[in-house]
Amino acid sequence: MGEENKDENQDRGNWDNKADYLLSCIGYAVGLGNVWRFPYLAFENGGGAFLIPYIIMLVFAGLPIFFMEVALGQFSSLGPTSVWKFNPMFKGVGICMVVLSAFVGIYYNVIIAYTVFYFFSSLTSNLPWETCDNWWNNQTTCRTSFELVCNLNFTGVGLNAPAASYIDSNQAQFRGSGPVYQQVPKEYATNVSVMLGQQNGSSYGCSSFFALRGTSASEEYWNKYALRLADDIYPSSNGPVNSHLALSLIVAWIVVFYSLIKGIKSSGKVVYFTALFPYVVLLILLIRGATLEGAYDGVQYYIGSQSDLSKLQDAEVWKAAATQIFFSLSAAWGGLIALSSYNKFKNNCFYDAVLVCTVNCGTSLFAGFAIFTVVGHMAHRLGRPVNEVVQSGFGLAFVAYPEAIAQLPVSPLWAILFFLMLFTLGLDSQFTILETVSTAITDSFPRQFRSRRWQLMLMLSVVMFLLGLVCVTNTGLYWVNLIDHYAAGWGLLFVAVMELFGVCYIYGGNRFIEDIEMMIGKKNWWFWLYWRACWFFISPLLLTAILVWSLATFDTKSIGGYEYPEFATVIGWLIIATAIIFVPIFGIVAIVKNKGSVFKASSPASDWGPYLKEHRGVRYANMDEPEEALAIAEERNQHESEKGKGNPVYAHDNGETEQTKM
Repeated sequence: MGEENKDENQDRGNWDNKADYLLSCIGYAVGLGNVWRFPYLAFENGGGAFLIPYIIMLVFAGLPIFFMEVALGQFSSLGPTSVWKFNPMFKGVGICMVVLSAFVGIYYNVIIAYTVFYFFSSLTSNLPWETCDNWWNNQTTCRTSFELVCNLNFTGVGLNAPAASYIDSNQAQFRGSGPVYQQVPKEYATNVSVMLGQQNGSSYGCSSFFALRGTSASEEYWNKYALRLADDIYPSSNGPVNSHLALSLIVAWIVVFYSLIKGIKSSGKVVYFTALFPYVVLLILLIRGATLEGAYDGVQYYIGSQSDLSKLQDAEVWKAAATQIFFSLSAAWGGLIALSSYNKFKNNCFYDAVLVCTVNCGTSLFAGFAIFTVVGHMAHRLGRPVNEVVQSGFGLAFVAYPEAIAQLPVSPLWAILFFLMLFTLGLDSQFTILETVSTAITDSFPRQFRSRRWQLMLMLSVVMFLLGLVCVTNTGLYWVNLIDHYAAGWGLLFVAVMELFGVCYIYGGNRFIEDIEMMIGKKNWWFWLYWRACWFFISPLLLTAILVWSLATFDTKSIGGYEYPEFATVIGWLIIATAIIFVPIFGIVAIVKNKGSVFKASSPASDWGPYLKEHRGVRYANMDEPEEALAIAEERNQHESEKGKGNPVYAHDNGETEQTKM
């Protein structure tokens, strides 16, 4: 390996080059939510007008937290739990990050498994969700197009013999029990009107027709075939593990494991494909979508003429923008700290933060055009407005968009590209989620796991796979939504507020700025004015307001349109409690260790500072050698002793090790 690629930190390792790190960060931040959540949020909350609160929230909430986390990780070369040496009393916040990430990692790979299943299902000449002629379809309700219907009320209307006979012989079309019939197709309602000698059906409640469709072929494929979705979450409805989804989950975990088997050294190379390929597919989908009839209408509903500036007066729109930008950037999960901890000390993390945040938001906007041009074409083919066919989340990714793709020429090709794109989008995020958990473990137990990375990764993969099996039963989607609702909800906002408070008001915002300047160089007062304003005032107040609002509007019962029973709600609260409980526990432990002194418990540890002595300068010249470095040196010592060489190994000034000269 060339000198330029030599690891600066021999204990921990570094990214081989800057591109590895940037693509990993972009891949982590740019996830499934950019494709299936942002476009729908923009459409639902004022279209182009939504970009105004979205950008404001990026500037004052997203970017400040992002920069803070990458700076913390790079400065200390430590993961999300050990980095809290700067404030030991708040170490529980770091553990909370890791626990929440672990919960998300369990169900996130299940979502990736869905994309694996759909990818392989697309390797056919005709997509299985194109028609209603399959064994899983309900022939009574499944429709591939909208039809005009009306409701008929024959109360007080005398039916002649031909009309009564016609209704009796077509009972499947006359739903209900006489004299009231619901959603009668136009053809049958018109025939009855003719038999009754009426020009129209206004005298019996059918003055006009309205468009209606039962369930689409793609919706039934998703619910009845892919998920085998039960009616409720009760254990009695679980059924066996669905083998097709379990096999897809195995494939997803195998890909994740082998991509992370050497940590950042292997994942840093995989991201060249997984982070860049989605942009290629989005561009292809956008070009194809722009050539379709109805594409213009889709864009108009997205951020065009259908934009509604009056929505800016609705506080819910601002909350939606703040929540989306915060979660989209993957802040407060611990992943950004973990990724940046492998940077070289003098890396310009300020530039990285601005670049990744800009790319992330640009991707969301770009993905919206790729999605809405194709959805606009589907609406055109169905003869309905865009707002009647577009959906969010799972509905967009596995129902609405697949249905739109099915109407394109050579539809399997587009389906293969789309689901492969979703697969790679999800993988990047899953890589960092697992890297976050493994980094926290190796930092806490360096002697046991630093040299056993692949064994640790295998253990994590197997355990999380087994825990995820409940999500591939017939009740699996309910569990996915439940874990997502609690693990990826307001708990992250709580972590972010605690993080800001711990850094700016306890450790000291100005001291933190001096730490950053040791890495990126001295900056003038004007440069730090914006960051001080955000870190000390704007971001904490903004995120606290959103946290309070989120708690006030937090629905513990209804998630995704399903009313969860009491036992499921209890499990949900246990999920969030399992993570947050570490905050007070470690706070109390730190105070007890310092004999009741809150001041000492919240003061930096004696080994807090740059990992390598060559970077400590005057400010950290007297800090102790990091306990992680000492533990690694001791482990190497033991290893050498077991080999019979008998030459002790000591922590070196530059983070390497050396044997004593005999």
